[in-house]
Amino acid sequence: MQYLEFKISCDEHYREILIAELAEVGFDSFLETDEGFDAYIPEDSFDRNNYTQVIAQYADVADLSVVESKMDKVNWNEEWEKHYDPITVGDQVYVRASFHNPRTEFPYEIQINPKMSFGTGHHATTFLMLSHQLGIDHRGKRVLDIGSGTGILAIMAHKLGAASIEAFDIDEWCVENGNENFDLNGMSAVRMGKGTVREVNPQGLFDIVLANINKNVLLDEMEVYSHLVKEGGFLLLSGFYEHDVEDIAERALAVGFVEKAIETKDQWAALVMEKV
Repeated sequence: MQYLEFKISCDEHYREILIAELAEVGFDSFLETDEGFDAYIPEDSFDRNNYTQVIAQYADVADLSVVESKMDKVNWNEEWEKHYDPITVGDQVYVRASFHNPRTEFPYEIQINPKMSFGTGHHATTFLMLSHQLGIDHRGKRVLDIGSGTGILAIMAHKLGAASIEAFDIDEWCVENGNENFDLNGMSAVRMGKGTVREVNPQGLFDIVLANINKNVLLDEMEVYSHLVKEGGFLLLSGFYEHDVEDIAERALAVGFVEKAIETKDQWAALVMEKV
């Protein structure tokens, strides 16, 4: 099978958004670069019309340039070894791939072998969510991870002592990769579901709900979240810019949450909300 390769140069602030948009139209692998990212899609599943619509939407605002080429099937493990570096969250969390050496001086080590660039910890929103999790007692708690991606936040919850974890994502690729990462981190009893929060329809109340998605989805699903978080429980939100905080917080307040903490990084933001 041959792949099409698109070397995309873009404004850094639009990188994650473009990756998400291209994933929605069939691109299945991404490698971040200094200039932007490389995107890959099997030639037989490429829909040029859908691709063109995405590029046209961001061409001007994201300062886009694209170089398209064709390539043979890629050894993605080899490619990730070339491009994927470990990350740290303070002196507490070390996120690495299985081909990196462990570092025992960190209290929490997470292994992630990502098949695409969602949730590796490199993006500011994932970093911020991990940072917020460190400040919340997960011991013995019931945790829900919405839009789980690689499963990194669910894995963090497990490392922090959560008693019960549920996770799901809308993308089949993420579900497969998330389950592989769960196995790497001693979570074989946890299996990632597929669908939106309304489709999966989690049952009962949760002590902690994690949602690192995007502004529009968070606003649309906020009332659903309000029925999932128990009184005194926490809702952790990210996937939006600093200038969107007011809209997100206002919507959360309207359905029974109060703001407890906020962190920002590289113009992205993450909120901790408490159910009252």
